Amino acid sequence: MDTHGNSITIAALEGPLMGSVRVPGDKSISHRAVLFSAMAQGTSRLSGVLDSDDVRSSVRAVQQLGASVNLEKMADGSLAGGITGWGPAGPKQPDAPIDCGNSGTTSRLLMGILAPWECKVTLTGDDSLQRRPMRRVTTPLVRMGARFYPEDKDTLPLEVCGTKGLRGIEYDSPVASAQVKTAVLLAGVFAQGTTVVTEPSPSRNHTELMLPLYGVSTTAASGMGSVEGPAAMHACEIDVPGDPSSAAFLACAAALVPGSAIQIENVSLNPARIGFLRTLEQMGVDASRRSVGSAGKELSGIISVQYCEKLHGCEVPAEKIASLVDEVPVLSLVAAHARGVTVFRGVEELRLKETDRVAGIIEGLSLLDVNAWMDGNDLYIEGNPDLKVPEGIVFDSKGDHRFAMTWALAGLVGGGAPVQVRGFESVSVSYPGFMEDIRSLVRVS
Repeated sequence: MDTHGNSITIAALEGPLMGSVRVPGDKSISHRAVLFSAMAQGTSRLSGVLDSDDVRSSVRAVQQLGASVNLEKMADGSLAGGITGWGPAGPKQPDAPIDCGNSGTTSRLLMGILAPWECKVTLTGDDSLQRRPMRRVTTPLVRMGARFYPEDKDTLPLEVCGTKGLRGIEYDSPVASAQVKTAVLLAGVFAQGTTVVTEPSPSRNHTELMLPLYGVSTTAASGMGSVEGPAAMHACEIDVPGDPSSAAFLACAAALVPGSAIQIENVSLNPARIGFLRTLEQMGVDASRRSVGSAGKELSGIISVQYCEKLHGCEVPAEKIASLVDEVPVLSLVAAHARGVTVFRGVEELRLKETDRVAGIIEGLSLLDVNAWMDGNDLYIEGNPDLKVPEGIVFDSKGDHRFAMTWALAGLVGGGAPVQVRGFESVSVSYPGFMEDIRSLVRVS
């Protein structure tokens, strides 16, 4: 592995992946632990928090809004410590705009957090975040009584103007989005009356599982969540399990490298997050999970994956995409090595991530001489079981951490020439130690 300027050169692994590893704390749960603790009365104790650029955006944001954060780096690279929230006093008026960096979770959840309070806060972010749609969040919050300026704008920067007269609503969301659902439910915690969010298909339910630990009763069903406001939030203890989205990259690597067999320990096994495992199983991979505990109501345990000699294509239905939406890029790489065609149905939401991930997948796979195309909202990939990486491939991550890791894997498992990945440093958004963890599993005979 050599680095040059803004790119990294990655050669194929010298041996199979064997043994056990732990991945960093779950990003979605880490964000919520930081943000919910800031909303609560008292000092919450957190451990296992992911130390990444995105989560640090949430930490800086709550500090600007008056929370006291004392998180320290642990020997395993995670963050642990206390956060003292603003409680019933509400957030303070910050003296400058809040920069959410690249974090859509930070910006969108803050809109819901700020909506019930009489403050005016400008939210902004980096160039990528400023291109991502925000009206999907502002629309229901405006119905509840909040205001956003400029009124006709769909992107950051936006000024949030909250109100203590916020009203609960029943909202039928047009998209299955945990960020939209969470923003509305968080606003509902301090609104008058019941707030209900229904979705076309179930999204991640970390919010519904975590809020009761802070004293907020929630109702959760498949594709529906609700809270009764106004409620009081109190401090609690949260131990963040490992991130299944990060685990997916190691799992896919093991499935593709001959002779591999790995275990990934202390991973969140939330059913809404492990769709990638079910997809790998559909493609013929020996992939299993075993629950060994829970953090609050979050199941956690061990994921085991072995090399699959004969991968075959499969079809992922639209209603399952929400459970693997962040893993579609790396699953596409697995599909590129499989016999036959793999179809991901209803992936239009991927166009609205850090980058247009559909276009990025098609572009990246074309460099490997793999055919991938869109038909309507469905992504098709025609695999090649004999795939070898051609000479001189340069992948562009486009500043997207999922692509940085996916194209790195293309070189690691490709069995051909080394590849270059531009913008590899974007892995710091979610998995700073990705290459180190991969290397730690390599067994050279």
